[in-house]
Amino acid sequence: MKVLVIGGGAREHALCRSLSLDPDVTALHCAPGNAGIAEVAELHPVDQLDGEAVARLATELGAGLVVVGPEAPLVAGVADAVRAAGIPAFGPSREAAELEGSKAFAKDVMAGAGVPTARSYVCTTPEEIDEALDAFGAPYVVKDDGLAAGKGVVVTDDLAQARAHALACDRVVIEEFLDGPEVSLFAITDGTTVLPLQPAQDFKRALDDDEGPNTGGMGAYSPLPWADPKLVEEVLGTVLQPTVDELRRRGTPFSGLLYAGLAITGRGVRVIEFNARFGDPETQVVLARLRTPLAGVLLNAANGTLDDQAPLNWSDEAAVTVVVASHNYPETPRTGDPIDGLDEVAEKDAPHAYVLHAGTKRDGDAVVSAGGRVLSVTATGTDLAQARERAYAAVGRIRLDGSQHRTDIARKASEA
Repeated sequence: MKVLVIGGGAREHALCRSLSLDPDVTALHCAPGNAGIAEVAELHPVDQLDGEAVARLATELGAGLVVVGPEAPLVAGVADAVRAAGIPAFGPSREAAELEGSKAFAKDVMAGAGVPTARSYVCTTPEEIDEALDAFGAPYVVKDDGLAAGKGVVVTDDLAQARAHALACDRVVIEEFLDGPEVSLFAITDGTTVLPLQPAQDFKRALDDDEGPNTGGMGAYSPLPWADPKLVEEVLGTVLQPTVDELRRRGTPFSGLLYAGLAITGRGVRVIEFNARFGDPETQVVLARLRTPLAGVLLNAANGTLDDQAPLNWSDEAAVTVVVASHNYPETPRTGDPIDGLDEVAEKDAPHAYVLHAGTKRDGDAVVSAGGRVLSVTATGTDLAQARERAYAAVGRIRLDGSQHRTDIARKASEA
């Protein structure tokens, strides 16, 4: 089949890489894509928030499946427009994508589904904000109700900082702090059947030892050697399936990728947040371990036939991703810097390590930075220690002026 992927980040590069290795994919297209995706897919210019334009492109290409990567097009209803054109789309409807588009909506769905999560208040006035901050105390957890590209959450002991972030939001969710390690668990669903993937852990803070500001994610690893072997089964039963069932009951069935951000607390598993799409950078490590060809799984979800899907086949290997970011990220990043060393990684580190592009573009013969998170260097190995060693060896070959990366991705887990 012909597949069109919407988006242009490292998540979409990871999706395109997996789809390009699928023997059932006869043609692979991506819009708008990036310099790395251009090596495995044909790129097309498109306004990815314009559902009619995306549906038109998919029709012109004769696409048999459209995969919508980022959250903003999903919340804008792009998957609806594609489906209205008679083309299977992997991604939830505009209404169902509110699970990510509104933290308050997500809390309401969790309450209806009986899903364990943090106690919270939805605030719209300074008085409500002050009451909520006082009720929970430090550390303060303050979440912009709307989409914020992974950077709308502030967790701080500083009351003034928490209050300033809350006041800057039109509507804000203030909730209790959840202790314990965090886990990302993806599930593919057709609105009825739920197929969980392998868990991963990502690193949100910009600097080593979880210091610095929140980012979209600076690295990830999978599997989680410290996690309970029954974790996926437990989360499927207490979080994922009840949420999908509740959305279907409300008349807004969720079809696509349901992402649960979890805290493993002393009181059990609690949901931190839901996302309505593959997470970045966790997708990079999860897909690195998936052996089942991807296109058929996504098509079954899009067509409502996921119950026909055979069990997924996973590699026993570990995977680690390290994000190389621009100078000054996550503030206003510097762009336009040339990236060197990509050919070196391809020559010396493949197939165990490879580079997935996030914020890049072509400038003549050069590849230059074009965003905050520039590259996701991904490696596999027999265990986390070997995958980590390979990932950092490949990072060491890349030259990008002023770039930054964390040096401790998967370190603790690899030493456990």
